[in-house]
Amino acid sequence: MGKALMIQGTSSGAGKSLLTLALCRIFTDMGYDVVPFKSQNMSLNSAPSIEGGEISRAQYLQALACRKKPSINFNPILLKPEGNMRSQIVFMGKPIGSVSAREYMLSKKEELFKKAMQVLDELLEKHDIVVIEGAGSPVEINLKDYDIANMRVAKHANAKVILVTDIDRGGSFASIVGTMELLSKEERELVIGFVFNKFRGDASLLKPGFEYLERKYGKKVLGVIPYTEHKIPEEDSLVSFPKVKGDLHIQIIKLPHISNFTDFEPLHWANGVDYVTKAEEIKGDLIIIPGSKNTIEDLLWMRENGIEDAVIQAHKDGAFVVGICGGFQMLGEKIIDKIESKRGRVRGIGLLKAKTVFAKTKRTNHLKAEIMWEPMRGLNVDGYEIRMGRSVSKNPFSIIRKINGVKTFEPEGAVGKRVFGTYLHGIFHNFEFTERFLNMLRLEKGLEPITVQKWSIEEEIERFAKIVERNLDISYILRSLGL
Repeated sequence: MGKALMIQGTSSGAGKSLLTLALCRIFTDMGYDVVPFKSQNMSLNSAPSIEGGEISRAQYLQALACRKKPSINFNPILLKPEGNMRSQIVFMGKPIGSVSAREYMLSKKEELFKKAMQVLDELLEKHDIVVIEGAGSPVEINLKDYDIANMRVAKHANAKVILVTDIDRGGSFASIVGTMELLSKEERELVIGFVFNKFRGDASLLKPGFEYLERKYGKKVLGVIPYTEHKIPEEDSLVSFPKVKGDLHIQIIKLPHISNFTDFEPLHWANGVDYVTKAEEIKGDLIIIPGSKNTIEDLLWMRENGIEDAVIQAHKDGAFVVGICGGFQMLGEKIIDKIESKRGRVRGIGLLKAKTVFAKTKRTNHLKAEIMWEPMRGLNVDGYEIRMGRSVSKNPFSIIRKINGVKTFEPEGAVGKRVFGTYLHGIFHNFEFTERFLNMLRLEKGLEPITVQKWSIEEEIERFAKIVERNLDISYILRSLGL
């Protein structure tokens, strides 16, 4: 029987996802068979699993940290917010319906929790260590009785719990004390220690606070993780959308239901990006319409707020326009959707000669494709797709050559004059593509070419894990697990 270690936080954004990821890599490199687990995650950043299902991107990355193929077993319940207090429920990788927060809390939740715990039990049977990530805070008074992602999971798995807090925000000692005081005696006994995350400065100055916590609760401060710049995606609930005008003015429409915005991190690092929400802001050299959890509703939002007209005018004035997934669908001539929004036939923006029809089944696959767009024809790229739309165009952006490693030949996306759309999430993580594309736009603007710094998520995981390992009492954690 494997051991369960759970990372809980004093709040959202405390660092649970990244600490879980780092511990997954540290234990794996020590020779243990490790997997991640999160019973329920609420996120619009998702990724394909090895089974062809859909899981949170956080658990996808944690699986990579364990050197495992991402599985639906690592995130049984994924909630994808749709707006108006409703979310789509993805269970074991597949959508099973859309419910209000109240409906979910009072009906579906208990049934799904029991099934998720069966999955956790199976993981504990098969692996040495399961590193479990909690959600938000474990002591929200109004939610605690319904919480299926924190202490109920810990008690079920008899997990040892590490409580992490973000000291960069301030109030970290108070947040730890407040959390401990609101836990029951049984729950407090599961906690083995505390981690202070994102610290800038001299850690010795924290010693009086550490001594207080150890006297009051008999729990050890396991470490202080320094504030670290990295390129590992943060959880999307607390992402701040930047407004950076680089040499190229790259603008991304911040849709109400924006999803998989990790697509644009390479642009952020290479140039800077400017997220916009108003028609009068749209004046970029490159304008991107990103993915969306609700394509039709976001298209109509753009239409009602004048953003659609502003994009069309900017394109006429010479801006290059790109659409990714839902953004590609919007750029076409029409969308027929009787599935997601049930609005039927809706006119698209019309910058691409493409038509999209929504199907009942969602495609969630890893892809290898060959670019057909003339400036980069023949370039091979990797990406992934998560979509219900099926689009047709006579001028495809690329040809999909492999789906989950299996050879195929499938046109996707569309190109037009100074515009393209694609279903390839992660297209900009292909650094040769990004460098050539940005330099094409820079040349038009009379700017010198740049070299896009190449980095890999594997290198970032390894680097961050080493920082955590140096600053955390790993031996104590292993002893607490009986290892």
